[in-house]
Amino acid sequence: MSRRVSKKSASLTHTIEQSIVFVRGEKVMLDFVLAAMYGVPTKVLVQTVRRHADRFPIDFMYQLSPQEVARLRSQIVTSKGRGGRRRRPYAFTEQGVAMLSSVLRSDQAVLVNVEIMRAFVRLRRLLITHADLARKLEELEQKYDAQFGVVFDAIRGLMAPTAVPQKRRIGFKPDDD
Repeated sequence: MSRRVSKKSASLTHTIEQSIVFVRGEKVMLDFVLAAMYGVPTKVLVQTVRRHADRFPIDFMYQLSPQEVARLRSQIVTSKGRGGRRRRPYAFTEQGVAMLSSVLRSDQAVLVNVEIMRAFVRLRRLLITHADLARKLEELEQKYDAQFGVVFDAIRGLMAPTAVPQKRRIGFKPDDD
């Protein structure tokens, strides 16, 4: 029985880790993802948060700007107008997710919240490890002479986040003659 719970927990943790996105330079989870995990409609989650607005200051939760929604559109699959969601999603920081457990009072909310907190901690540890690796690389580069510069540049290139290529527009483009 406990083995079954741990598999379910591991699956939930993986789903949570995949659902954490970076917006405004911080790790957040979007309202519709949280609502699905908590087993409530997004509308209910947002209404509950609005009823307890004093518990959710701007550093706990904020609504995405139209530009942020446009950048995340391919990842979050939102509607462009007809059908689907008509309002911009809310982003919850780690503190905002923790506060959700105090306003959503179901057993599922408590279990999901525990796993979300674990995912945020794992992500923080990963980022710290990456920063430590960069610092150690810097120390090694200063210690050894320029002949290893190419090696250090290659390692830095592997550590750098990959840029997402912008989509090309499809269709006829007239010449600008």
